[in-house]
Amino acid sequence: MSRVRIAQLSCGPEYSGVQKEINEAAAAVDADIFFPDMKLADIRKSYSDFGLDIRSPDLKLAIARAKALVEGRVEADAVFIATCFRCAEAAIVRNELRRYIHEHSRLPVVSYSFTERTTAGTLLTRMEALTTIARRRALLAREVQEGLTMGVDSGSSTTKAVVMKDNRIIGSGWLPTTGVIRSADEAVDQALSAAGVTRGEIQAVGTTGYGRFLVGEHLKADLVQEELTVNSKGAVYLADAQHGPSTVIDIGGMDNKAISVQDGIPGTFTMGGICAGASGRFLEMTAKRLGVDITELGPLAMKGLSQKVPMNSYCIVFGTQSLVNALAAGSTPEDVAAAACHSVAEQVFEQQLQEVDIKEPVIMVGGTSLIQGLVKAMGDLLQTQITVPPYSQYIGAVGSALLASGFIRRE
Repeated sequence: MSRVRIAQLSCGPEYSGVQKEINEAAAAVDADIFFPDMKLADIRKSYSDFGLDIRSPDLKLAIARAKALVEGRVEADAVFIATCFRCAEAAIVRNELRRYIHEHSRLPVVSYSFTERTTAGTLLTRMEALTTIARRRALLAREVQEGLTMGVDSGSSTTKAVVMKDNRIIGSGWLPTTGVIRSADEAVDQALSAAGVTRGEIQAVGTTGYGRFLVGEHLKADLVQEELTVNSKGAVYLADAQHGPSTVIDIGGMDNKAISVQDGIPGTFTMGGICAGASGRFLEMTAKRLGVDITELGPLAMKGLSQKVPMNSYCIVFGTQSLVNALAAGSTPEDVAAAACHSVAEQVFEQQLQEVDIKEPVIMVGGTSLIQGLVKAMGDLLQTQITVPPYSQYIGAVGSALLASGFIRRE
């Protein structure tokens, strides 16, 4: 399999020491990072044509390289846009270039705002997704699951497994992640038992999530895939939105993903977040503080008004302190629950949804999609009806099982 050529459009990684981390992450997924060569005259013309009034020479060069890629003057398989998170001018250019490339080419593109502490490990999932889209576009276009397959999602908080047969989910398993292998085995046993089949009958296995490599080796998986592409496929499959545009939002236990999808294939995406205050972990802490199970937080929030409880911090520690102070001041549990849900939705909206093109349907997946108050808060912010498909909490496992069917050996 040939190495994927990723064109880098950037400003600053050489000076911050991050460039070697970018190169290392690309090499880990058998990809080559390169900088498109440009003539000075092309840089001046491209910058003038693009219409952004910027000062940085590196950003002007990034614009020229983007135009060359879109116009076919430079060949690449994917595009990686990287700028320093401290620069407002760079943030504007980064978002505009991402949108421009996405709208005028079929090149998969991801943008990232780095700090001096950015590591290859931080970048690995993004690079893996870029190379997967470039190499396996035909696989990602798969719309129907065939045969008898299993998917396992080894997440940071929970481990999920599903068994699928001829385009139907026939068994599932779900439990908290403690030991990665032990949790995977237990989830698999639950799913196989519910499906009424044995491990030996499974024709192909796919794994995803934080523990995908370890679990994949343990289960001798046919497909080991990062969660961005897998979750995209699982979401549009379950929401019956495999044709046309859609947006997938996954608010996880440790990080969040926002993905712009076209015909089942991710186009642009972002993942991460400034603080755990924008994750499912904050909602778990809120439920514990209120003395309710996490499954009760959603209905409780639907009865409250978030505006009655001030939330002034992105930090999970200070956010929790705000909720404690509100309860001490006489706020109701319903209002506190609603405020927590609104706070998480608002942070995801401000930090991540500005970097993807929001197209309907907007599909929320993952365990937090079962929290009605969070879904309502996100819908209010986006001013749209949010779709929560059946089996939304099993999204990674479903996507893995669906894509794994492409690896079934047929006589």
